Amino acid sequence: MSRFIQLHLLTSYPPSNLNRDDLGRPKTAVMGGKTRLRISSQSLKRAWRKSDVFEEALEYHMGTRTKRMGLKIYKAFLEEKVPDKKAKDWAKQIAGQFGKCKKQTDSNPLEDLEIEQLAHFSPEEENAINVLIGKLALGSEGPDENDLKLLTKQQSAVDISMFGRMLADSPAYNIEAAVQVAHAITVHEVAVEDDYFTAVDDLNEGEEDMGAGHIGETEFAAGVYYLYVCINKELLVKNLNGNKELADKAVAALVEAASKVAPTGKQNSFASRAYASYIMAEKGDQQPRSLSVAYLKPVRGDNGSGIMAVAIRELEENRSRMEKVYGPCADECKSMNAETGAGEGSLNEIINFIKE
Repeated sequence: MSRFIQLHLLTSYPPSNLNRDDLGRPKTAVMGGKTRLRISSQSLKRAWRKSDVFEEALEYHMGTRTKRMGLKIYKAFLEEKVPDKKAKDWAKQIAGQFGKCKKQTDSNPLEDLEIEQLAHFSPEEENAINVLIGKLALGSEGPDENDLKLLTKQQSAVDISMFGRMLADSPAYNIEAAVQVAHAITVHEVAVEDDYFTAVDDLNEGEEDMGAGHIGETEFAAGVYYLYVCINKELLVKNLNGNKELADKAVAALVEAASKVAPTGKQNSFASRAYASYIMAEKGDQQPRSLSVAYLKPVRGDNGSGIMAVAIRELEENRSRMEKVYGPCADECKSMNAETGAGEGSLNEIINFIKE
């Protein structure tokens, strides 16, 4: 089994605002001295984790990332007819195993059931919590020390195994991410544009007021994005307790999601859904490396070729140059190209290549 799997994807998004900054504008980054659009890795991973692709392929192997498990536990106790004070005390003790609980405030008497940082709960941990709720609801003075040993590293949560888990108060149960996701950046220079828009009041017949019912402004931009993903397959299998079959399903779902699923930002306004036009997959034991250096100089269309075609050429030529000076940077490589006239390769071929 090859240790590392590397994915290089090129995806063209039309006018969109997929990932916003604190001002509501599309996120950007300066690369090669030029402004590029950017989609953060956090935004991408969230979109993939919550996608139909992951849900259908990995339905019973996904964790829950939340601060509010204590509230869920509290409500479960109330449904089991546990008195309110006991329900709250027990819920706080259980939630506190996954992180330090917040302090209660006058405005929210249940705020101390929330933990301060997001924690990623595995299916096994959630099941253990549910078993404990049932046990305590039958009649108990409260959970003992053994009851509260809920954290485990023996888990089947694909998203935790892929993207890792950090528990500040229980570092022994941290899980190192087996998948590294770069921020996607455009291969060319961009300028963020402003969209001034109006909305008309349907009941305003214009007899007295000819103005719009609403006036607004939003920002957008379009671009061809390069995305790099590195998968440590050995670590993924280890994180999944040696379950190679589940690891293969996880990798297949990740490849499909990365190829098809876009972040949800402003999708209702722009319908900017897109599939990757080009995918290059590599596998081997060599030290991984991104090929983003291919785009330090912004890409421009030339000689009748569009930006996507030039971006593909630059990526493949950069890989060849790397191979020439460093030697083989991967044992095997396979690509899919929807930009060519007849199309080359397929997503299924890429997935099968990675799983072999």
